[in-house]
Amino acid sequence: MAQTLFHKVWNAHSVRVLPSGQTQLFVGLHLVHEVTSPQAFDMRFANTAYELPYPDRTFATVDHIVPTDPRRRPFIDLMAEEMTSALERNCREFGINLWSPDSPEQGIVHVIGPALGLTQPGMTIACGDSHTSTHGAVGAIAFGIGTSQACDVLASQCPAMEPLKVRRINVNGRLRAGVYAKDVILTIIRRLGVQGGVGYALRVWRQRHRSHDDRRAR
Repeated sequence: MAQTLFHKVWNAHSVRVLPSGQTQLFVGLHLVHEVTSPQAFDMRFANTAYELPYPDRTFATVDHIVPTDPRRRPFIDLMAEEMTSALERNCREFGINLWSPDSPEQGIVHVIGPALGLTQPGMTIACGDSHTSTHGAVGAIAFGIGTSQACDVLASQCPAMEPLKVRRINVNGRLRAGVYAKDVILTIIRRLGVQGGVGYALRVWRQRHRSHDDRRAR
């Protein structure tokens, strides 16, 4: 049976199937930010002399709590300053590349991957953020992970992942003027419901229809 892109990437990065039925999946790129990573670092490395197995595969940015103006440190918001300082400290200690608020590469965590060329076709990507579907546009598969899974990636680069089913969604016809991709995906979500994607990797397939004149020209 022919494999989808998802299955090809998944199988290429599968380390083993665990007794639980989950797959131990190697993660090629781990993106972290200031909100969920401090807890993951504390869970894994508190009171231990542990090192990251692949620090070159982990990249960090300050995303959610960067003030619009001013950006002077320390931040007026004490919690924002505390989370940013914790991320900076962890990145220094474990040799992680960090884009801090004053860096020109700093940005939204699920945008910097494609924008900076970190996201590549055929990769597996994990990020403590739910907007990781962005990476699917370039042929990678990415997972929004929780703190405990982020701890696993930091410790071994291999979280335990539930195998997903692949659901294909056909989009037919042409978009009217003023209707864009965001409108299409919101329509799909409305039809499937907010739980419609749970347990699935979704393939949105656009069926192109050529007009009579297009067919005749060919």
